[in-house]
Amino acid sequence: MSDSIVIAVPHNLGADEARRRIAAEIDRLKQEYINKFAYSEIVWTGDTANIRVVALAQEAKARIDVSADSVRIEIVLPWLLARLAAPLRAKLTATAKDTLALGYAPKQS
Repeated sequence: MSDSIVIAVPHNLGADEARRRIAAEIDRLKQEYINKFAYSEIVWTGDTANIRVVALAQEAKARIDVSADSVRIEIVLPWLLARLAAPLRAKLTATAKDTLALGYAPKQS
């Protein structure tokens, strides 16, 4: 059985700056982690990113919706990865809050 993670993170950045920061963080994570062990694709349509990651013969899908005052992230994990939902939710929430914080400085890869 699959499991879904849904989080919403408020911000005061406006949609353009929030999208820029989210896109930069996705690129950083992709280079640091995803490209090392998985196939991934990210398609932005306006302020919505649709993400697909395939690892260990499992496919996870995510959708990120950026608005002027919040970011909503939804991830659907396949049954094999569903056990990771709780720790992934905590890490994702922390990363999103850090990325959208007013004093944000991008991490160097």
